[in-house]
Amino acid sequence: MSKYIFITGGVISSLGKGIASASIGKILESRGLKVALMKLDPYINVDPGTMNPYQHGEVYVTEDGSETDLDLGHYERFTNTVSSRFSNITTGQVYNSVISRERKGDYLGKTIQVIPHITDAIKERIRECALVSKADIVIVEIGGTVGDIESLPFLEACRQFRLDMGYDNVLYIHLTLVPYIKAAGEVKTKPTQHSVGTLREIGIVPDVLICRTEEPLTDGVKEKISLFCNVKKEAVIESPDKQTIYQIPLVFKEQILDEIILSHFKLICKSSELKDWEKGVVNRVLNPKHKVTIAVIGKYIELQDAYKSIYEALTHGGIHNNAKVEIKKIDSERLEKGSIEKMLEGVSGILVPGGFGYRGIEGKVRAIQMARQNKIPFLGICLGMQCAVIEFARHVCGLAAANSTEFKQTRYPVISLLEEQKGHKNLGGTMRLGAYPCKIKKGSLAFKVYDRGMIHERHRHRYEFNNQYKKIFENKGMIFSGIYPQKGLVEIIELKNHPYFIAVQFHPEFKSKPDKAHPLFRDFIKAGLSFKV
Repeated sequence: MSKYIFITGGVISSLGKGIASASIGKILESRGLKVALMKLDPYINVDPGTMNPYQHGEVYVTEDGSETDLDLGHYERFTNTVSSRFSNITTGQVYNSVISRERKGDYLGKTIQVIPHITDAIKERIRECALVSKADIVIVEIGGTVGDIESLPFLEACRQFRLDMGYDNVLYIHLTLVPYIKAAGEVKTKPTQHSVGTLREIGIVPDVLICRTEEPLTDGVKEKISLFCNVKKEAVIESPDKQTIYQIPLVFKEQILDEIILSHFKLICKSSELKDWEKGVVNRVLNPKHKVTIAVIGKYIELQDAYKSIYEALTHGGIHNNAKVEIKKIDSERLEKGSIEKMLEGVSGILVPGGFGYRGIEGKVRAIQMARQNKIPFLGICLGMQCAVIEFARHVCGLAAANSTEFKQTRYPVISLLEEQKGHKNLGGTMRLGAYPCKIKKGSLAFKVYDRGMIHERHRHRYEFNNQYKKIFENKGMIFSGIYPQKGLVEIIELKNHPYFIAVQFHPEFKSKPDKAHPLFRDFIKAGLSFKV
């Protein structure tokens, strides 16, 4: 029978519950246990697929095509878990399910209430995740902050879970903030006390506290937290700010958090020290031998989380090449006017990520033109590939009015909507989503990068390359090196006589890990290190 860990957050948001959850998964996995992680999101949207990146950040896509919370990216990067539609549930999904069942008469005329019907539906989804994953331990992160109205049904379901499954099979971990007040020269435990008090009012008594802090916690402070929060002193875990998030598993390991968890569950597992992680990941991040500057040309640059997986995948490419990757974030709208040479000065690689809508597109096209003409290593992803197609059509093929039908009607629709997409009225969940096969052309750069002829990568897009223009592009030197074989759709493009110019319709960043960089990012950083600025 699976064991369950519920992770809640208090005091303020953005404390890093996702990273804490992933790190706990990492240290338990190192002990030989199979873990699964899931996120309970309180918002009423069915999924984040239709949400503005400025509202929600990155939409993370799973293998089975679910649009989910970005924390699932942390789960997959830190552990071997493969997320699915069972790994992320929202209030919208839960209520939609319950209302649909009520309409069918499944409840036999009963009055539908939050307790037990909504909470039962939440618990059912958690058990489904355990059943599908066959995990020894399921780690469940609850979005939001204790005290939020939206989170109450999820917290109530978690409270009931220990009653249903038994004390030894459920563990509660609460992530909180212990702020340092500079004027007083001391840390303050009162916010944590209040947060735990609120949690206890709901009926959840935390077994472990993870305390985010700028300053180290003294024994006296830990004893005070232990006393007032009714948590054993050794279960008050310090989580100080670190140079890299990949240090967090080591921080937890050093404070024997894995032993505390295993003791609660009465599990005996093999020992581990995370030496490979420390040597192959953390030490390389902290002590790189080289440095490279990569420009990321995006539409949502102002929000760090909008391109979370992109930034992490670039870091992974740097780890593999023993290099520090300095990311120069450039708003694509700024590139539409002014000196592009000045704005891109000093960069050794240009990456254009995905996105939607016409805003900032011409700036992306200008950046790609500069990369092509000046032999600067270039990696285009999703919309980045489509912009590379538009740039090549205009400036190499002579199709000056070339564009995507997503943006405007044009004589040369080099990017267009597939017939099966034209009938969709709903925007949510109707794109090409999830993993699709891609056949790679032998002798191409893509084949050299992947070192195999068939790959599977995750997608999230609605528009495709228009195959009517394929011959024109090939005659001008573009190579279509990756094709979705079932429908002949273009997945990868590249250029001859360029050190590294490759663009893909899919999202390789979703499959990159710190100890196993994605091949496209690995070789992109390698090319950047060889480029002479």
